[in-house]
Amino acid sequence: MKLIHLSDLHLGKKVNEFSMLDDQAYILREIVRIVDDEQPHGVIVAGDIYDKSVPPAEAATLFDEFLVALAERGVPVFLISGNHDSAERLAFGGRLMDQSGVHFAPLYNGTVAPLTLRDGDVSVRLYLLPFLKPAHVRRFFPDDEIVDYTDAMRVAVAHMPLDPAARNVLVTHQFVTGAERSESEEISVGGTDNVDASVFEPFDYVALGHIHRPQNIGSPRIRYCGTPLKYSFSECNHEKSVTVVELPAVGDVTIRTVPLRPLHDMRELRGTYNELTARAFYDGTSYPDEYLHITLTDEEDVPDAMSRLRVIYKRLMKLDYDNTRTRHAAVLEAAADVERQSPLELFSRFYEQQNGAPMSEEQTARIAEMIEDIWEGAV
Repeated sequence: MKLIHLSDLHLGKKVNEFSMLDDQAYILREIVRIVDDEQPHGVIVAGDIYDKSVPPAEAATLFDEFLVALAERGVPVFLISGNHDSAERLAFGGRLMDQSGVHFAPLYNGTVAPLTLRDGDVSVRLYLLPFLKPAHVRRFFPDDEIVDYTDAMRVAVAHMPLDPAARNVLVTHQFVTGAERSESEEISVGGTDNVDASVFEPFDYVALGHIHRPQNIGSPRIRYCGTPLKYSFSECNHEKSVTVVELPAVGDVTIRTVPLRPLHDMRELRGTYNELTARAFYDGTSYPDEYLHITLTDEEDVPDAMSRLRVIYKRLMKLDYDNTRTRHAAVLEAAADVERQSPLELFSRFYEQQNGAPMSEEQTARIAEMIEDIWEGAV
């Protein structure tokens, strides 16, 4: 049994105000080509289909064309909503689409009925679990202790009709502890969104979405396939790919990747303005087909540098300076380091500064719970 695992298409996304629609249309055509080559039994899309809960019409049209292309090939598609999607919008009309082999996860209601994919005598049971917060699960299981995301996932899995004698595949969209983030992902409030990988023990394969860098969590059995495109310059060195999953027997899984080459890659350049505009530098290597982040090392700002550089570098997305002034500012910013810290980390730091001692485990757990309640609108 062979599956293709995709996630985090983020259709309709803009990066530094550049629309990525043309790039996304190109990469979806490449994915369809890979489907033709691989002939999988099914395609999984593990959430964040769109970049916004109300996507632009062009993004919806693009996704429609992708689904039609797969349906015309008779390849079943299994999709869930991510934290960027509207679960309600994606679930609408799902029962009608089932007839075309396009299976959207319904809104979570406490039960997740498996979808069975068959190939002769071989079958796989797929459980489609959209992005969940603890409040979603507490609603249906008020008697279970659900403090954090791990509890929520454990309870949701415990109420699935798993068959230990079958190949069980979970499709979900969460942040699993230990995953390596990129700058293009949302950082959750409170630092309480971690899910411990132990909750996935019953499954032969867990197709994860949410993290943009392809990676395994502990073993190939629990995997983020990553985005098909680079959505920030922190991903310049990432190798984007399609994950191909094969399940030859119960408890046995093998994965491999098929590289994806984008329409326009991302690159970072560095130097003085004169160096970067010197004909000897850019002749033949001006990167006309790449999105660029340029860092100027001039001590003085260059007037109108962005527009002047775009005469040469047509796809210049981002411009920074690295000089005495900016390095001093970076030291001050690193000392504050507010933007990248969660509210729980900031509160813990404030508490320690005020009291001369860190919070106890009990205090930390209570504050984390309060932050989560506020985030969920329960307070």
